[in-house]
Amino acid sequence: MLKAVKVRLYPTTEQEIALAKSFGCARWYWNYALNACIQHYSQTGKSLKLSLYKAYLPQLKVEYPWLKEDCYSAVLQCVAINLNKAYANFFEGRAKFPRFKSKHHKQSIQYPQNVKVVGDCLEVPKIGVIKAVFHRPIEEKVKTVTISKTPTDKYFASILLEIEGESSQISGDKTLSIDLGLKDFAIVHDGNEVTKYSNPKYLKRHEKNLARKQKKFARKVKGSNSRNKYKKLVAKVHERVSNSRQDFLHKLSRKLVDEASVIIVENLNCFGNGAES
Repeated sequence: MLKAVKVRLYPTTEQEIALAKSFGCARWYWNYALNACIQHYSQTGKSLKLSLYKAYLPQLKVEYPWLKEDCYSAVLQCVAINLNKAYANFFEGRAKFPRFKSKHHKQSIQYPQNVKVVGDCLEVPKIGVIKAVFHRPIEEKVKTVTISKTPTDKYFASILLEIEGESSQISGDKTLSIDLGLKDFAIVHDGNEVTKYSNPKYLKRHEKNLARKQKKFARKVKGSNSRNKYKKLVAKVHERVSNSRQDFLHKLSRKLVDEASVIIVENLNCFGNGAES
């Protein structure tokens, strides 16, 4: 059984610089490999195989020594694997076409091995020992670690753990039917009673604040210090809206899962005349 744990990281200034270099290397290789895939498909009508653009790496490290000096080699291997998954998801209709990555958006790198939990820190190859905040002891086997940086300059690590001998237990005995509404977020039927869950008022307040900040940001002159300042403010409000929404959804879903053994959710048919249950 696999379980993910997300922790906040507090790197030093030197570690932030090292992480920025690793983010840049991973982003550069993603864009290089994606461009190679697009060109190969336009010329041959076939997808470029994973083994081929992974084979580019040794020569690229010779041409661009910073790829070897600034980034852990397994991180670049993960970039190739993730790009291959993105292409597979696109061709199988599960996702949109892979996009080129920008340094102005969220940054992330994945370590498939050799990341260790040392006390209240994470030991990361080529980065060092990074201070972290754990909400519980990490005693399970670490599979992969994904380090990310948000637009508000916060660092997180998503740690994928392998747990043995643990299975999910059903605590509730109800059968719940959930309908998504327009006025109310969700309407829950348990066979006897109907419970309505409204959208949280604080979420609307955050969304109004976001709209105000975006209007002010749009009026700023491109390249000015004021625009750069408001860009950070907009990113912080975006983060607050996202966190509020996730908190509301997590608490509601946890409550419903604890009460029910079976949950039926309506399937919104966007291309039909209605909804299916």
